[in-house]
Amino acid sequence: MTVNKFGLDSKEIIRLNKDFTFFSWSVQGSITPIPISKAEGVYFWDADGNRYIDFSSQLMNMNIGHQHPRVIKAIQEQAARLCYAHPGMATEPRGLLGQKIAELSPGKNMKTFFCLGGAEANENAIKIARFFTGRHKILARYRSYHGATHGAIALTGDYRRLPAEPALPGVVHFMDPYCYRCPFGWTRTTCHRECISHIEEIISYEGPDRIAAIIMEGVTGSNGLIVPPDDYWPRVREICNKYGILLISDEVMSGWGRTGKWFAVDNWDVIPDIITTAKGITSGYVPLGAVIVNRRIADFFEDKMFWCGLTYSGHPLACAAAVETIRVYEEDGLLENASHMGRYLGEKLEEIKEKHPSVGDVRYIGLFSAIEIVKNRKTKQPIDPLTEVGAYLRNHGLFTFIFHNVLFVVPPLCINQNQIDEGLDIIERALELSDAMSEE
Repeated sequence: MTVNKFGLDSKEIIRLNKDFTFFSWSVQGSITPIPISKAEGVYFWDADGNRYIDFSSQLMNMNIGHQHPRVIKAIQEQAARLCYAHPGMATEPRGLLGQKIAELSPGKNMKTFFCLGGAEANENAIKIARFFTGRHKILARYRSYHGATHGAIALTGDYRRLPAEPALPGVVHFMDPYCYRCPFGWTRTTCHRECISHIEEIISYEGPDRIAAIIMEGVTGSNGLIVPPDDYWPRVREICNKYGILLISDEVMSGWGRTGKWFAVDNWDVIPDIITTAKGITSGYVPLGAVIVNRRIADFFEDKMFWCGLTYSGHPLACAAAVETIRVYEEDGLLENASHMGRYLGEKLEEIKEKHPSVGDVRYIGLFSAIEIVKNRKTKQPIDPLTEVGAYLRNHGLFTFIFHNVLFVVPPLCINQNQIDEGLDIIERALELSDAMSEE
């Protein structure tokens, strides 16, 4: 038995957590959480000493890997100097982080409002868009997740918003560029890009002069990791320009090197008006989110009230962690590694698709990838839930995110080829279980 800092064994850790805390998105009585004890790089260990390879970077946020010594040191040094400051005060890490984000973000001259996470970032992005435009409506996609707070869950298109309704008014949803399951009935070879023209049609129905912004994930995350066609983002940018609508890129999951670029939209040379982000900005070491706006929006508030505020906005500890995290991205070559290893991972996923009849589709960009598992390739009927597959992975030392019939492969950006092979070997063995359910 492995004993932890407080002398608790794994069963007691789980009992205390289940008895006295809530777990998100779960029926509380049916969960079996892993009692995580320590971590390093792409691995973590439970309280019994079992090792897991982390193939989802925890919740797609541990981009630089676990326990990077430089970030830990930066947090320790900042904590020893100044843990907290009133959000109306100026601090060194806040200023340095804002400057660095301006340098790295599309447009190279943006201004940032700091918050605590992705949902808060999207909440404040909505407010800013409405303040700036004087318009009310927000367009968002159906296959999307933007957070669980009142406004963010209204933006969310998937079923998780339904229990929270009635939610924030003024949100209108539209269809997605989901090429594998085209909502307009086309294939990749017959595509007419109705997923783009459809947006302009929705705008005409809702009134262009009433729409403040369109918000989209840079690459759709938890709703199946949907990589858009190359002309999708540029053409949506053109539509927004045409009607004076702000374009918001939710880069909470797809930002900070995940796709091999600082932000996913960089893959298509698009400059959004607003970027929301969190997760990889500190790689989860300290909670931090950000709303990044262009100079036109920033200048608007030079002589107008900025009606946004949070007790922990610009938290020194979080900003110091983010500054060092960005240095790690740069100095450890993690974006380059994400691009290089991403190409290797993509090749391996294509091989897996060919070998396993239950794999309907694989999608990938950088180290942002997923396997969609189906019972029948022709009908595309999903195997949902992936209970046996998920259990096998966990029991054989692989941790990853599974959403319905989609198995995510989103490892830390520091991963190497051998570690990719290690994880994929476990996944391939697990896919034998879904292959047995296949009708082909």
